[in-house]
Amino acid sequence: MRGVNRVMLIGNLGRDPDLQYLEGNIAVAKFPLATTETFKDKSGNLVSQTEWHTVVLWRGLAELAQKYLHKGSLVFIEGRLRTRTWEDKDKNRRFSTEIVGDNLVMLDKRKENGEFPHPPSEASDIAAPDISYDPNIGDTKDNLPF
Repeated sequence: MRGVNRVMLIGNLGRDPDLQYLEGNIAVAKFPLATTETFKDKSGNLVSQTEWHTVVLWRGLAELAQKYLHKGSLVFIEGRLRTRTWEDKDKNRRFSTEIVGDNLVMLDKRKENGEFPHPPSEASDIAAPDISYDPNIGDTKDNLPF
């Protein structure tokens, strides 16, 4: 039987995408993505847990991300896991697991002029916006964004 390596995430960018061009003019963008789960503990208190993921996009998706996405942007990413290994300068073996994105959907609401909003560019911005669960939203049985 064949294996399945698929990842679907909805989260907020931790910083603007970093776009680089490799040999042959191949675009690659990388950015951190925060996904936050909020739940109630045994005492009834809301608890939030944030996971950080490194997302890598190639070619046209990389250029699209660099043009339209900014720190705080809400996105849906679909792709696959990839783990890289290398040796650091001290000869220690290092590992990094990344999400290689195949599909990107921008989930931010557009302004009236059709543009996507840009978050404030002050140094006091937090790395990821507070994402809270609202039990009054999405009472439907299936409220998936796709």
